[in-house]
Amino acid sequence: MIQKSLIILKPDAVRRKLVGKIMNRFEENDLEIKALQMVHISKKLAENHYAEHKGKDFYDTLIRFITSGPSIALILEGENAIGCIRALVGATNPNEAKPGSIRGDYKEQPIKSVTENMVHASDSPESAKREITLFFGKKYL
Repeated sequence: MIQKSLIILKPDAVRRKLVGKIMNRFEENDLEIKALQMVHISKKLAENHYAEHKGKDFYDTLIRFITSGPSIALILEGENAIGCIRALVGATNPNEAKPGSIRGDYKEQPIKSVTENMVHASDSPESAKREITLFFGKKYL
């Protein structure tokens, strides 16, 4: 099944100049870039994007981090894209990310925070539709 997913290369990936290396991983796995933009995520957009985490202990830290500098938002498309991308990205907690995954290979040492994990990837087709709409509007659905 062909799927789309929103990916955000977070401020730490941009700051560390890992954008090209990370995007190359996606392209090497037959994922096609359908849209791409550099964006400094506003607090309002961050709060909408991470609304399901509101009230959790890491929420404020996450919002501060994602709004701290430029990010790259992109839409990837491919066969079973969501599962493929999540496997490529690796575990949310960089300490648990396996070698060969993006988070496993590029994690900073020492780990500053679980929220500083370089990449956001949609976790379901429903989330992908909502997130793509937030960042790119409905024209890419």
